[in-house]
Amino acid sequence: MEHRYFKRDISWLSFNYRVLLEAEDDTLPLYERINFISIYSSNLEEFYKIRVADHKAIATGAAHSDEESVQSAIELVGEINEEVNRQLEERIRIYEEKILPALREHHIIFYQGRNVEPFHKDFLHRFFREEIFPYLSPVPVSKDKIISFLRDNRLYLAVRLYLKGVPLNSPNRTQYFVMKLPYSKVPRFIELPKVGKNYYLMFIEDIIKANIGTIFPGYEVDSSYCIKISRDADILIDDTANTSEIIEQVKTKVKKRKIGAVCRFVYDRAMPDDFLDFLVDAFRINRQELVPGDKHLNMEDLRHLPNPNQTVRPIRKPQPMRLTCLDERESIFRYVEKKDLLLHYPYHSFEHFIHFLYEAVHEPTVREIMVTQYRVAENSAVINTLIAAAQNGKKVTVFVELKARFDEENNLATAEMMKSAGIKIIYSLPGLKVHAKVALVRRKSINEDNKICDYAYIGTGNFNEKTATLYADCGLFTCNPKITKDLHTLFQTLQGKENSKFSTLLVARFNLIPELNRLIDHEIKLAEKGKGGRIILKMNGLQDPSMIDRLYEASQRGVQIDLIVRGICCLIPGQTYSRNIRVTRIVDTFLEHARVWYFGNGGNPKVYSGSPDWMRRNLYRRIEAVVPILDPDLREEMIDMLNIQLSDNRKACFVDDRLQNVFKGKTRGEGIRAQYTFYNYLKKKNEISL
Repeated sequence: MEHRYFKRDISWLSFNYRVLLEAEDDTLPLYERINFISIYSSNLEEFYKIRVADHKAIATGAAHSDEESVQSAIELVGEINEEVNRQLEERIRIYEEKILPALREHHIIFYQGRNVEPFHKDFLHRFFREEIFPYLSPVPVSKDKIISFLRDNRLYLAVRLYLKGVPLNSPNRTQYFVMKLPYSKVPRFIELPKVGKNYYLMFIEDIIKANIGTIFPGYEVDSSYCIKISRDADILIDDTANTSEIIEQVKTKVKKRKIGAVCRFVYDRAMPDDFLDFLVDAFRINRQELVPGDKHLNMEDLRHLPNPNQTVRPIRKPQPMRLTCLDERESIFRYVEKKDLLLHYPYHSFEHFIHFLYEAVHEPTVREIMVTQYRVAENSAVINTLIAAAQNGKKVTVFVELKARFDEENNLATAEMMKSAGIKIIYSLPGLKVHAKVALVRRKSINEDNKICDYAYIGTGNFNEKTATLYADCGLFTCNPKITKDLHTLFQTLQGKENSKFSTLLVARFNLIPELNRLIDHEIKLAEKGKGGRIILKMNGLQDPSMIDRLYEASQRGVQIDLIVRGICCLIPGQTYSRNIRVTRIVDTFLEHARVWYFGNGGNPKVYSGSPDWMRRNLYRRIEAVVPILDPDLREEMIDMLNIQLSDNRKACFVDDRLQNVFKGKTRGEGIRAQYTFYNYLKKKNEISL
């Protein structure tokens, strides 16, 4: 049945290509387009370090998988490399034919080689001598005598030289060196003196190349090319280990991430074959790891490209708004006691959540605060507020997921800081990741007859004030006693309680899949009775074969299904078994991250929001929490959001049966751009509540 599903990683590459296409949209501010090249490149780097590294380990027999054979891994890596090479050609085309000319139109000349205008030569020599040269350390490369270590994701200049005064046929005549670019000391992009109306920028490696003879006075310089290594960053934590063992594994294995096995050797494709062959031999590179790149590698650095011309249109993102209803009443507690509250980030300010915790610190009736931590910001206001609560005599419990990839060290450090402040820390569960984004504030009962409510928060995004300005997420505040009771049960489960029962929350590994199956079955019955079965699912990833099969079944039996899937989507649309399913992808200013599910229910819709995608890992190997949106006004708001996204004809595209991104409209300047339309929708609602 494999042919009924797209390959996960090929589907992801289709998404990342859609990110790259934003760089081609000349209706966007120029530096926003440049930023999308950076995002595309950064995404690809992580993809190679994690996903491709895993497949290569299986392909070489270094690792075993129940889901993948050696042969299928070899074929998949070949397929990935073919698609990536195609996309990189597109990246080069967009960069050279679209971005560089657009910069020139704004009087920004971005030199792309060592050759510069005569009026800049003296400056380059002086800048190199004073600012760069002191930090350069050329290292000789000899495949038989000297082996040096190339650091992960660092840019190196590989140089081929000829010793002066040595006969042509001498074996010692040709010499090779590598130099690490001194990024920590000198910026990647250098601003040169302005001349007339024009501003000038240059890569640091091109400045080095222009002065390379200064570094090697006893040699004749043949050529130099950029290279870099990507290393396997997927650290394997023993899922069966106890808490103390997991902590020790994290401490030791994270350090080894920087010295992991090579999973990609990227080189300037202009490098001659014999030069490349020498480096491959010298650094013991498997030829399967070779990835040809363009002249300038590490294009993720483009997000730091200076903008010397202040007349260039800046990136103007919608600014997070504060809710007037909360400013009036000041207290989120008092508001939520009367009515559920739904926040949409980054359109609404994350400060409201911080204020919610701050209120818990100072509210006399609050006795306990419970929070999950998956990824938090450095120097986190959330963590600092929780520490303040503990210091103020509140009982604070935080579940910390130590296995959150690339955040292991930060999570461990913040956990130890919280623990020293008197906060109770619960660490990773054996065999599971906790991905739920939940918080619970528990209050004292005044007496048996006059109980006061607890407060629950269930979100789709992390408690991270930085990503809350970049990711489109939502979170629900409620005092609904069924939900607060369920949430307390969930925290007890995280502390080891068994046989947990949930009445209203949908929790992965417990009642989530049975309830999803029941909801789908109900829409099928409605469709078969001619009452219009309808499903809309918004998520980041759809990969689980069993849930995809349920959607195929629903489609075949007449249910109309719209999927709004940002990233991986293994469901194939446009087939006989999926003729009633449409797949929409939206890529815009903010990263679409919310998970919202709609079931028509014969005109009385059911709407849910929470943390899980429909990936195998989310549904079977993680603790996830999903909450029904019960308030009629908020439910309508969620439905409006989904309909706005489905009507997007600027940044939305259909994903077809060949994984092509087929744009819904070619509208220039007009039409519906969902993120901005929804922001204005929320802004209008906020103004009405004044």
